Amino acid sequence: MFVSFFPRPKQFFLSMIVWALLAVALWYGVVDGLGNRLGFAAPAADAPVGVGMLWSASSLWFYLYFLVCVGVFGGAWTIVARHPWSRWSVFGTAFILFATYFQVQVNVAINAWFGPFYNLIQAALQKPGSITLEEFYGALSTFAGIALIGITVAVLTHFFVSHYIFRWRTAMNDYYMANWSRLRTIEGASQRVQEDTMRFSTTMESLGVNLIQSVMTLIAFLPVLVKLESNITELPIVGHIPYPLVTAAIVWSVVGTALLALIGIRLPGIEFFNQRVEAAYRKELVLGEDDAARADPPTVEALFGNIRRNYFRLYLNFMYFNVARYGYLQTDAVVGYFLLAPTIVAGKITLGAMQQILRAFTQVRSSFQYLINSWSTIVELLSIYQRLRGFEARIHDEPLPEIETRDQQPQAT
Repeated sequence: MFVSFFPRPKQFFLSMIVWALLAVALWYGVVDGLGNRLGFAAPAADAPVGVGMLWSASSLWFYLYFLVCVGVFGGAWTIVARHPWSRWSVFGTAFILFATYFQVQVNVAINAWFGPFYNLIQAALQKPGSITLEEFYGALSTFAGIALIGITVAVLTHFFVSHYIFRWRTAMNDYYMANWSRLRTIEGASQRVQEDTMRFSTTMESLGVNLIQSVMTLIAFLPVLVKLESNITELPIVGHIPYPLVTAAIVWSVVGTALLALIGIRLPGIEFFNQRVEAAYRKELVLGEDDAARADPPTVEALFGNIRRNYFRLYLNFMYFNVARYGYLQTDAVVGYFLLAPTIVAGKITLGAMQQILRAFTQVRSSFQYLINSWSTIVELLSIYQRLRGFEARIHDEPLPEIETRDQQPQAT
C-alpha cells in the first residue's frame, strides 16, 4: 500500500514528522523574528482585513521559508532513496500540505472579517443611519474577494489531489500485478486489486486531506482563539480557569472521541467480513456465468444468507454508534453558546467579537473532533487495509493476519 508509492515508507513518514516539528520550532524560535528584524516581514497585524492578509509581508516570508524546507527535505530523499513515484509522493505531498495551509489562512482571513462586519451590523441596528450602503456593500465585497481566492484554491487543490490519489492507486496496481502469481490464490484477489485499491486511494484522499486540514486549522486558529478569549472571564459550572475555551474544546472533543471509539470498536471487523462475504457471493456468480454447475440455488442462498446476517449485524452496531454520534453532534452545535453564556449575559463582548470567538472555537473544536467526524470513513478504511494487508503478507512470505483465517466473526452484542 505504501512501499509502492513512497520511498522507504516508515523512514519517510518518521523523518517527515521530525522535519516538520523541527521546521515549526525553527520558525517560531528563529526565522519569524529574524524576518522582522531584517525588515523582510512586517507584523501580520499590520495587514488590513481582507485579501491583503494572504500576501502580507509576513505571509510571503513564511511561504519562502516553506519552499526552502520542502526543497531541503525533498532533495535529501531524492538522493537517499530514489523512487519512480517520488515526484508525486514527496513533492506532491508537500504541495498538498501548502495548499491546505493556504486554505486555512483563507478561513483565518474570513474569521477576521466577521468581527468588524457584525459590529457594523450591530451599529446599524442600534442607531439607524449610522452607516451607509456603500460601507455595507464595501464590507460584502471584501468578503467576496477572500471567498473568490478560497474557491479558486480549493478547486485547484481538489483537482491536484485527485490526480495524486490516482497515481497512488496506479503504483499499488503495478506493485500487486508484478506479484500476481503469488497473490492470485488469496480469497477475492481480483476484487482486492481492482476494487480495494480504488477504495483505499479514494478513502485516503478524504481522510488524509481532512487530517492535514485539521492539523493546519489547529495550528492557525489556536493563537486566534487564545487572543479572542481574553474577554472571557469565566465558564459555566467551573468558573474561571486559564485558557477557558481552549481547555473546554480539548476536554469536550476528547470525551466525545473516547465515547464514540468505545461504542464503535466492533465496526472495522464487521466491515471487513462484509467485504469477504460480498466477494464470495460475487465470485460464485461469476463462475456460474461459464459453468452451469456453479451458482446453484442452495449455494447462492447460503452465500446471500451470510451477506444478510453480516449486514444486519452491521446495522445493529451502527444504530448504537449513531445514537451516541448524533446526540453528541446535536449538543455540539450549541456548546459554544453555553460556554459564552456568562460573558454574553454580562454584556462584555460585542456581536462581532462573539461571532469571531464562536467561529474560532468551532474551528479548534472541529479539529480536535477529527476522529468523531471521520469515524465511519475510518471504519471503511480499516477494513480495506486489513484486506490489502493480506496481500502484503503473501508477498513477504509472512503468516496471513488472524482475521483472514477466521471462519466467522463472533456475535456482536
